[in-house]
Amino acid sequence: MDIEIFPHRLLSADTTEKLLNSLEEVEGVKRMVIQGQRLPLDDNNPDRRIITIMGEEVDLQVKTGRVLMEIEEEEVIEQVKTVCEDLLPFGYNIHIGTFIRKQKTVTDDIKYGEAVNDIPDEMVGLTDQNAQLSERATIIKKKD
Repeated sequence: MDIEIFPHRLLSADTTEKLLNSLEEVEGVKRMVIQGQRLPLDDNNPDRRIITIMGEEVDLQVKTGRVLMEIEEEEVIEQVKTVCEDLLPFGYNIHIGTFIRKQKTVTDDIKYGEAVNDIPDEMVGLTDQNAQLSERATIIKKKD
């Protein structure tokens, strides 16, 4: 099951970092994707920086406009709402639906060619089809 957190404002790098770290602590979250406006490569932009998620450094390349999450069961939504109420005082909406692709598509076949079979299942639906290879998704594994 997928949910979308749609904040009523674009999130700063600090808020994005806090939100992702808090959501990672919620049991039942399988994977997350942040979407938003691409940030320029300009060094003067305070939101284009390295953030730390679960001890891993990640280059934040977008101004977060929404967070897509794959969750195990509907009960997880209440825990997600609790996190959002604490960190998003300006408001947010949560939508239930299908937001993250679960299987490889024809576009993946065209983009990657024979290498499409090398894409791990957990990466399906997480990458921007138009992004350069160096700007692909970062996977942060949960520590057991």
